[in-house]
Amino acid sequence: MTRYYCMSLMIISILAFTTKPIQANDFQRKIDPIVSTEWLAANLNKGIKIIDLRSSDDYATGHITSSVNSPADGWWVTRDNLLLELPEEEDLRAKIGELGINAASRIVLVNTAENDFDRAQTARVAWTLIYAGIANVAILDGGYNRWIAEGRVLSKESVTPQIAVYNGPFNQSVLASKNFVSSHMFYSRIIDSRIPEDFFGVTTPPEFTEKSGHIAGAVNLPAPWAFTSDGLYKDRDTIAAMARGVVGWPSYRKNIVYCGVGGFAATWWYLLSEVLSYPNTSLYDGSIQEWTLDPRAPVQKYTW
Repeated sequence: MTRYYCMSLMIISILAFTTKPIQANDFQRKIDPIVSTEWLAANLNKGIKIIDLRSSDDYATGHITSSVNSPADGWWVTRDNLLLELPEEEDLRAKIGELGINAASRIVLVNTAENDFDRAQTARVAWTLIYAGIANVAILDGGYNRWIAEGRVLSKESVTPQIAVYNGPFNQSVLASKNFVSSHMFYSRIIDSRIPEDFFGVTTPPEFTEKSGHIAGAVNLPAPWAFTSDGLYKDRDTIAAMARGVVGWPSYRKNIVYCGVGGFAATWWYLLSEVLSYPNTSLYDGSIQEWTLDPRAPVQKYTW
């Protein structure tokens, strides 16, 4: 009897250890994380909320029918001299409510896709919404550029959403703090999504960082590598192969993605978590800017 009792306790312990914390992708998705222009054109009148992340001036010149304007730079703040930080929870709730969004909304984010920074901004807003508890967030592949290149219908009629009160639960598991990174760095996969020159440390540190190089033990998976030359995401098989080659196969090990200030990192966080369903994947919002402010935080350079 004692032997069976001990075996039962062992099984329970193993199950408890391997049970993963709640992730954004544990919620049942009702929309693919990346949608095509063809799909969006066919679903414009089917309850999809389209958020145009371009500037208000660009929005006024023409936009996808029924889309509401909410410029990307309004989705982050500067706090304690750190760039691209999450807004306070109440401010974020108010912003979401102003767009008439609730936790069950199906959202498609539209932005320009002319360069890596535009594309990273879109993923950053997607991560922010998922952090705020909205699981059904999608990104328009190729963005507004592809929509107009295909000659699709545009509108100049401004859309004013019906204001709502947003009280959805925040998904803290997708956010990593500096303390979290410090305490998990030796048994997690730390993923640097900057360009290789920045990761390796051969470039001059940008004005927002104190040192060249990367967080000790990190691997490099550059955000620009996720896209084709015309601004589309590479196909899923290629993305999956890239992730496996650098991060490894999906497992319950923690994955922490970072970059310079938290922009580029959103691209690979979104692909790992939402497209490839890697569990336990979070984004270090302070990124290398915050990390290098601490002289004790280990940084490596001239090494892969």
